[in-house]
Amino acid sequence: MSVGNQLLVRNVPQKTRAWIDAQRIQYNMSQQEVVLSVLDQAVDYGLELNLPLFPNLSTIVERSVPENLPFTFVDLFAGIGGFRIALEKVGGRCLFSSEWDKYSQKTYKAWHGDMPHGDIREIKPADIPDHDILAAGFPCQPFSIAGVSKRNSLGTAHGFNCATQGNLFFQLATIIKAKRPPLLFLENVKNLRSHDNGRTWAVIQETLHELDYWIFSEVIDAAGWVPQHRERVYIVCFDKREFKQRPLFQFPKKPEGRKPRLDDILETAPDEKYTLTPHLWNYLQRYAESHKAKGNGFGFGLVTPEKIARTLSARYYKDGSEILIFQGNSKLPRRLTPKECARLMGFDEKYQEHQVVSDTQAYRQFGNAVVPKVVEAVARQIVKILAEKLVEKGCLLKRTEVNNYRVENKASK
Repeated sequence: MSVGNQLLVRNVPQKTRAWIDAQRIQYNMSQQEVVLSVLDQAVDYGLELNLPLFPNLSTIVERSVPENLPFTFVDLFAGIGGFRIALEKVGGRCLFSSEWDKYSQKTYKAWHGDMPHGDIREIKPADIPDHDILAAGFPCQPFSIAGVSKRNSLGTAHGFNCATQGNLFFQLATIIKAKRPPLLFLENVKNLRSHDNGRTWAVIQETLHELDYWIFSEVIDAAGWVPQHRERVYIVCFDKREFKQRPLFQFPKKPEGRKPRLDDILETAPDEKYTLTPHLWNYLQRYAESHKAKGNGFGFGLVTPEKIARTLSARYYKDGSEILIFQGNSKLPRRLTPKECARLMGFDEKYQEHQVVSDTQAYRQFGNAVVPKVVEAVARQIVKILAEKLVEKGCLLKRTEVNNYRVENKASK
């Protein structure tokens, strides 16, 4: 719409707005000054060459955002490296990792080539190299629905009152305060935001605000990427000292097109040992019936191959009850194989084929893992912001020496 010599422009693309904002900050100009300057230069260019400004709209090439940019990251509470797999795919280089579980360390070493450092409470922040992104799927057991129910029934503490796991967030905060990474990329269970009537989430937000970070959070269901309902809260934070204005960050949308189904990931001839015994199947049915009579929702999850699964949990090794595969009326249901669990979580084939721990430990590891495809989708949105930072400053890092930083991983020796 135009009135006199004024223009009102609607629906400005996000990346165009971000570029205008970056130019405004860099050259200390108003939005109007930036836009008019660009338009004046475009008009002068056309007049000088005696050319129409848009001779052929089909030849206009939209400025693309790179899919990969070089950056460094640390992988804390690393598990089997789901964050690492995703971040490396978009240009990241891991400088440091930490994981206390010895079986997860074994898998991490086999998959990624270096042994993570151990208990994060025993690591001095000064021993962690400077980095661009701090990635952490900090422990979720004290905040999870299942974990809270279990701890309530046992009369034990949960949330920040859990001395062994809940307070690890504050250990993370100590590292953030000491290292001040430009970005934080965190993951936890959906229940984190509602736990203790929202007080746990309020404390986390307050802590991150006090550390001077912009905070973005969203619950994402992995069902758009893998055949599994798996809702997790993803938290992306930007250092306000580096990003003076709140970045125009957006979480990814679910992929379009056909949704993944279980028959996409099932083996054609799984070992018979994964089929339930009559005794276990009868037990699970009786257990479900007894809880149904009491009005509880507990029970097994029997699913056909054309559907999607419930959330894979770390307790899957016990009886597989939350995801049982229907094998027809003439055969008892079966649990997923570890290879199928790797596929269900979206791990690439090279990881599916490389199991170095027992089935029990593999089930635990996949049940505790992040979905790399979801992490990658979020990371690509982060890369868009890094690209704008590159336009604004000419570099991505607060500390350029990080590019040449070489870490000798003592735990791998």
